[in-house]
Amino acid sequence: MILDEEKLFAARLYAVRCRPYLATALFALHPVESHQVPTMAVDRHWRCYVSPAFVDRTPLEELAGVWVHEVSHLLRDHHGRGDRYAVQHELHGPGERLRMNIAGDCEINDDVFGDGLPRPEGAVHPEALRLDGGQLMEDYLRQFRLGRHTNAFAWLDCGSGADGLERAWDLGPGGAHGLSEQERDAVRFRVAEGIKGAPGSVPDGWKRWAEEAFHPPQPWRSLLRAAIRSAASGPGVGEDYTYGRPSRRSAGVPGVVMPSLRRRPPRVAVVVDTSGSVSDAELGSALLEIAAIIRAVGCRRDLVTVLSCDAAAHVTGPWCRAEGIALVGGGGTDLREGFATALRSLPRPDVVVALTDGQTPWPESAPSCRTVVGLFPRPKRISEDDPDYEPDTPPEWARVVTIG
Repeated sequence: MILDEEKLFAARLYAVRCRPYLATALFALHPVESHQVPTMAVDRHWRCYVSPAFVDRTPLEELAGVWVHEVSHLLRDHHGRGDRYAVQHELHGPGERLRMNIAGDCEINDDVFGDGLPRPEGAVHPEALRLDGGQLMEDYLRQFRLGRHTNAFAWLDCGSGADGLERAWDLGPGGAHGLSEQERDAVRFRVAEGIKGAPGSVPDGWKRWAEEAFHPPQPWRSLLRAAIRSAASGPGVGEDYTYGRPSRRSAGVPGVVMPSLRRRPPRVAVVVDTSGSVSDAELGSALLEIAAIIRAVGCRRDLVTVLSCDAAAHVTGPWCRAEGIALVGGGGTDLREGFATALRSLPRPDVVVALTDGQTPWPESAPSCRTVVGLFPRPKRISEDDPDYEPDTPPEWARVVTIG
């Protein structure tokens, strides 16, 4: 059977008319005729593999819905997210990839059909799995396993662009008509720009996607650890003079023994905001970060000092395990006390890490060591007495990472 390109492209035009904000992505897909594909499928390089028999037997309106469905997998990066989820949870095999395909379909199908695009009879939707709609692929993956209730979807195969597993029909990265990584990002940005810039009846799921495309969520845990590593490994940090190994410059000064510089593991003081405005969940996040810092310095109890600080500072002590840390407080906030106590401690810290919501006065001058601030986000507060009131922001001398 020969592929009916006229019908296939007419269906794409109908999809563009129904979903104009996806036009850039729909026209970026390059169709490839394939007799191995059960219906239509995509790869991560934005090729769309099409079965001629499927095009022949499918009504044009339903075919348009399949166009939108397949391009939604690519726009929402289901292949990349599937790869990351598989690595994180140590998932292997085609069965797990089928589960990812089903979960990805559940995420996008509440936004695909309706308003001119009829839902095909066999389309996956969360209700068929007795799950609530409006969730992400990762949320669905945590809620179901393959079994009798998923047997009806065993035929499902949206391609490697939906779950990340290469197929026999894939042309691969060196094949013709594939998009480069930069071109793929440009398509996503253009679609997000169209969703945000043009008013209209765009589903909430696409609006949220467009918001993240413009302002992707920061991997704050990685950023915070990178900031701490950078501060702890900077020049001068952990360096001290020792006479245990004379300096090589002593040869130029006969009769004088000069000390050499040695590097030791950095000392870290962690100041945790335990005022009433910090929630228990945020204190839990603080304990996780303290545990990571302790591991980074080799679990040496003499290198990490933890201070609880509300209106006053309380030295919790050096610990080698985060489980032994008791955070006390609950009053007002004044991190100046926490900084002052940390800097007065002996031996002096090389790095001060402050974990706070930022609703505190800050030291007027920069501390004598490197400073990292992990900031719990807060909405802007309005004072009834002063409508122009704004809380103090972290000072410029601190490296700030927003947590959460």
